[in-house]
Amino acid sequence: MGADTLVAEAADRRREQRGWYFYDWACSVYSTSVLTVFLGPYLPSVAEDAADADGYVHPLGIPVRAGSFFAYSVSLSVIVAVLVMPLVGAAADRTGRKKPLLAAAAYTGAAATAAMFFLGGDRYLLGGLLLIVANAASAVGTMLYNSYLPQIAPPEERDAVSSRGWAFGYAAGSLVLVVNLVLYTAHDSFGLSEGMAVRICLASAGLWWGAFTLVPLRRLRDRRAPAKETTAPGFRQLAATVRDMRRHPLTLAFLLAYLVYNDGIQTVISQASVYGSEELDLGQSTLIGAVLLVQVLAVAGALGMGRLARTYGAKRTVLGSLVAWTVTLAAGYFLPAGAPVWFFVLAAGIGLVLGGSQALSRSLFSHLVPPGKEAEYFSAYEMSDRGMSWLGPLLFGITYQLTGSYRDAIISLVAFFALGFVLLARVPVREAIRDAGNPVPEKI
Repeated sequence: MGADTLVAEAADRRREQRGWYFYDWACSVYSTSVLTVFLGPYLPSVAEDAADADGYVHPLGIPVRAGSFFAYSVSLSVIVAVLVMPLVGAAADRTGRKKPLLAAAAYTGAAATAAMFFLGGDRYLLGGLLLIVANAASAVGTMLYNSYLPQIAPPEERDAVSSRGWAFGYAAGSLVLVVNLVLYTAHDSFGLSEGMAVRICLASAGLWWGAFTLVPLRRLRDRRAPAKETTAPGFRQLAATVRDMRRHPLTLAFLLAYLVYNDGIQTVISQASVYGSEELDLGQSTLIGAVLLVQVLAVAGALGMGRLARTYGAKRTVLGSLVAWTVTLAAGYFLPAGAPVWFFVLAAGIGLVLGGSQALSRSLFSHLVPPGKEAEYFSAYEMSDRGMSWLGPLLFGITYQLTGSYRDAIISLVAFFALGFVLLARVPVREAIRDAGNPVPEKI
């Protein structure tokens, strides 16, 4: 192969990688502005406007407390995603046509998010339906996006490419969140009601998602796959994926370790604001500012840990991040109440390890996927990320119920990082990569 050909291939690969980054730039705004900040408080308030005298709404005739409607909708969206992802993943691998499926998932989610502009009055059912559609579509789109990583980056580039993707996502989330917060906090100055400002913020995330998805759809390319057996329906496809993964027990062992420590990560993300408001007596503006700080520093964390991985390998860097998570939680246990400065210090610690631990986990898993099964295996990875993260909140809730202390509840999450560290340390990554049929990078 000539030097000119190699240069041309490298240029094409870089162009495709840059397009790939932009899907994180497009879709991360949904998780930041919609799920993390605005929809959680807004949808229950819409449900409360529709509630009866006892505080219940009745979707499909089922009595549901208005305050629980958002949580139940999120749970139902996870169930939908778990059912759909294996089907879509297997179809993507079988046909080699990921891009049309990515477009369908992205624009379904973007349209549902943009339609949240219409969640005025007591339209809680519309809100629940749009949340279910958008959240499930987000999971499917992310699974397809992740599955491109082994195809667009050779082994030696994968940690850096994955880290840049996460950095793009956090940068977009920070940028749009700043604009949204200006609109929300100064809504009177713009002649808007608080509810209208929230609805504009929700819809803007959908428009952003849809607009910037055009970049990856233009630059990513499909890779034709050899003919495979017809995709099985429903749970049969999920069972077939699990059976195939059992032929690669070391890949399964990594996925188990990831499931455990990622459960801890997701619980810290979801419960940190509860800890800040209930235990540390901090106001909403402080909590939103902390969310923004996490987003900004996660960009630096993702890029910085990507560089560490080039020196020490992805596995050692992830193990180091789990130690850092443990230290951060231990420090959080001792935070004084009513001291926002120290809560911002805690948020900074979370931000610096959050992006890198997620980015390097993704790139590490990409080495463990058998060629030709990228989307199918990443559907299992995405289910571990979204569909299985319930033990952490359960332990958090039980600990608080038994002790009455959110400090005890937050420190209980150390168990996930300690166990995840042990499980990951026991995975022989080089052997796992060879077992999957992939070349072993010099640093891993």
